[in-house]
Amino acid sequence: MSAGEWQERGRKWLVYGLGRSGRGAARFLAGEGLRADWVDMKPGPDDLALMQELGFVQGDPAGSYDVVVAAPGVPIDHPDLLALRARGADVIGEVVLAARQRPTLPMVGITGTAGKGGTTVLVAHLLRACGVKALEGGNIDPPLLDVVDEAEVAVVELSSFQLERVPGLRLPVAVITNLGVDHLDRHGSIEMYHAAKLNITAGQRAGDVLVIPSGLRVSTEATVRLFTADQITLSDGTEVLTPADLPEGLHPANAAAAVLATEAMLRNLGRPVDTTILREGLLTAKPVAGRFETVARAGNVKFIEDSIATRTLAVEAALKRATPPIAWLVGGRDKGAELEPLMAAARGRVTRVIAFGEDGEKLATQLGLPFETVTGTDSDDIMHNATQAGFNTLNGEGTVLLAPIGTSFDLFKDYKARGASFARAAQAIAQAHGGGRS
Repeated sequence: MSAGEWQERGRKWLVYGLGRSGRGAARFLAGEGLRADWVDMKPGPDDLALMQELGFVQGDPAGSYDVVVAAPGVPIDHPDLLALRARGADVIGEVVLAARQRPTLPMVGITGTAGKGGTTVLVAHLLRACGVKALEGGNIDPPLLDVVDEAEVAVVELSSFQLERVPGLRLPVAVITNLGVDHLDRHGSIEMYHAAKLNITAGQRAGDVLVIPSGLRVSTEATVRLFTADQITLSDGTEVLTPADLPEGLHPANAAAAVLATEAMLRNLGRPVDTTILREGLLTAKPVAGRFETVARAGNVKFIEDSIATRTLAVEAALKRATPPIAWLVGGRDKGAELEPLMAAARGRVTRVIAFGEDGEKLATQLGLPFETVTGTDSDDIMHNATQAGFNTLNGEGTVLLAPIGTSFDLFKDYKARGASFARAAQAIAQAHGGGRS
């Protein structure tokens, strides 16, 4: 149903939750000439200023609305959303809003426990290399609704929270990078978490494409394309690039999935698939900042920042990719990640764990590896001391790896601030030993 039809029927809109996604939805609705009420339990000054600018007024969650655009930070089983749905509201998220309002805009949807951000950025990069105006959005900055009017193709990172609210969404191309364990505090069980992730293919039909890792079994009507980290090929097996030739920081599995997704979207658009262009696109791609990024070097020691690595699969991938011997910085606030796979990945590769922050020592003890605990006067001092301790333990060769397992909120505003602190410390230490930025 178009925005015009909704207006004509006098539909009442509610934006529930004014985080990044909710603000994007509010701006988009205003741009469509639609008025909406809003609800947020703790609106910030920027939220209130935007609502006033748009002329949107505070709503009543006990009221009746036709369409509720619920931000992903609001659990889909929140009592307010359940009550609104019981009163007849259509509860959706920003992705469905974009799909309904821009039904001719092709989308590539990408989800997974780890790797979805890097794969999203890479698919958009490869499509642009092939001459398609592709823009990324969704769970990754910016909000999807901020780019839908500029994109020829939208490449959308989708979290499990977003995928709880996608009724009727049909994606011509969808990607699942992997399925592990995460967000059990929100979903309640691994089965419910995986069910949310699998919503990415629920609306797909024959002719659509689903890209998944070899070994994963998914019930879908779409054509399935399988990828592995061992080869980067088109769907017919034509090699695009060997994993060994990828730029540093790009994960082979992400690259393999991205190539298949890019090929599928090019064919969907009726565009040619040129292996040479795809190869050049991979060779010019850069890792997403804060995701396994080499931020400094000192002789034969690399400092790799992977502050976002708090999920088991992401940390495990970092441990397997880093050059041993590894000084592994572990800390932050424990979020209950599975540690057994990490113990196996670290065996024979990690020289010492450097524990920092609220739960660093607890995590290091559970890992059963040699460790030392560092402290400091403030967050930056703690991170500098941890980075220095890691460098000192390597004897001039190997990797100081920040793949912390724990969340950042004990010491830093977010994972980006934690990563930036590590980068500053690494660059200062490298400079003092004749090195510098990567």
